[in-house]
Amino acid sequence: MPNKRKSDEPPRPLSIQADDVGEDLVRLMPRDLVFVMRFMGESQQRLQSHFQTFIQAELEAAGVTSETHPMIHLFIESHAILLRDFVFSGVSLSHQFRIEEIERLTGDPMIRVDIWDQLKSHIDTAEKQFRLQAGGLPPLLTAFEGPVGPPAGKRGRVR
Repeated sequence: MPNKRKSDEPPRPLSIQADDVGEDLVRLMPRDLVFVMRFMGESQQRLQSHFQTFIQAELEAAGVTSETHPMIHLFIESHAILLRDFVFSGVSLSHQFRIEEIERLTGDPMIRVDIWDQLKSHIDTAEKQFRLQAGGLPPLLTAFEGPVGPPAGKRGRVR
């Protein structure tokens, strides 16, 4: 969202801009914020274990074993995590609750204030972290530089 200041005003401190974006997000909560359920702990491990067993059996049926592929356990584990996350994400997305429903269910009308406080704090932390890492960015940004030399179409003609 563009900053709402006039061009003749001096730039505002970033902390004020973080307040503005936090306020914008709180204003958009009724439309944009959803609460989703999340499986945690033993449930995650149980589903991941299921997929590890499933993938291993499927690979063995195709002739891929730890004897033929000594590092296959890394493939099995990483793909089991992907399948687990796919399942849990799909289930979570199909059970969403809006802020009004959560406030009504919990009886807590201060949820929006708590969320605003957390948003502001996390925005500030993200900006501080970026500033701390900004000194190391120039070498990484070279991949985004324009080509060296005159732009295409501006080169001298060969006669």
